Formats: sequence, C-alpha cells, structure tokens
Amino acid sequence: MTKAVSHPFFARIYPRINAFAEAHGSIEHRQELLAGAHGRVVEIGAGTGANFRHYPPEVTQVVAVEPEPRLRALAEQAATEASVPVETAAGRAEELPLEDDSFDIAVFSLVLCTIADVPGALAEARRVLKPDGELRLYEHVGSERPGFRRVQKALAVPWRLMGGGCHLTRDTERAIKEADFTVEDIRRFYFLINGRANPASPSVIGMARPTT
Repeated sequence: MTKAVSHPFFARIYPRINAFAEAHGSIEHRQELLAGAHGRVVEIGAGTGANFRHYPPEVTQVVAVEPEPRLRALAEQAATEASVPVETAAGRAEELPLEDDSFDIAVFSLVLCTIADVPGALAEARRVLKPDGELRLYEHVGSERPGFRRVQKALAVPWRLMGGGCHLTRDTERAIKEADFTVEDIRRFYFLINGRANPASPSVIGMARPTT
C-alpha cells in the first residue's frame, strides 16, 4: 500500500498560490502544456486538478495521481467538472499504482520541484508510458541568470519548508535527459509581476519521449 504524503500547511495555501499564478499567466501555460494531448493520460502530482478543464477532447481518460489528501479531495471535486473523464488515485510519483506501457502521455505540472526522488519519479513515468509515448512538463526550475540564481539560493531553505518541499534550483531538463528521455521541445520563461521577471519563478514547458 502506498503511504500518503501530507503537507498540511502547503495544502491549505496552495489554492491561493494557484489563483495568483492563474492571474499572471498559468492558465495559458497549462493550455500550452496540454495542446494536442490525446489518448490515455497519467497526471503525476495532480494537485487541485487545475489542469483538468484544459484537456482537449482527444483525451479519452486522465488518471490523476496525488499523494496529499487535502489536495486530492479538491482534485476529486474538480474531476466532476472536467472537460474529459478523470479518475483520481492516491499514490506517489516514485511508486505509481499503474500498469507498464499503459499511457500515451505522462504529465508533470509544477511537481518535479517538490519530489524527493526525481530519478525515481521519471523512471516510473517511463515505465507506465507506451514506447512511443510523450512526457509533458510544466515545471519550476533553477534560473540561468547568475543574479536570479543567487536569490533562489538565498530563499532555498524557507521556500522549501513553506512550499511543500519545493526546490528552487533544480535542473529538470538535465534530469529528464539522464532518465533516458529525449527532449524534443522546451520553452523557458519567467512569470512577470508588474511587468518584471520574478527571480523565484523561472519555468519551462516542454515535451520529451522515451529514448529508443
């Protein structure tokens, strides 16, 4: 049985964080992430289910895996208003309760920055994906700008404690390549607050496939 993961403080504040992010561009980011999605999708670390209403009709099913009980309850509620069929499940990214080679697309959305064992999570995504499947990612990453990187390092410990384990400086693209995926498309950007790039918010949206 998969042990539940609980971050009570983060689970309480995350809906407000997500609402702020949506007011500053994340709705469009989620739409970009999911454009062209099709078939069976596993969403790993589904949070409150903020992606559910953005899946295109070509998706036949979403299996949304979320370990945090409070967030999973919100995802279950969001599933009732989703644009496609959604099934929620308790589970950890490092130990997915799913069969091998059974999904067309695996989605990581603002979750790899919080996972303790990133190689393990990516190995699990590769296991459940079909050989020709896609890994879609919308992730919070380390900045390539030296000044912003220093800000991220200064904020690292309090941010991780308050942000459900979020690591500000992860190199997610490299981790994906090291997990035997080939990155086919990636876009880097910053959230803009009052027209200025937020040093704590460098992000990527992209797609990768299992390396053959």
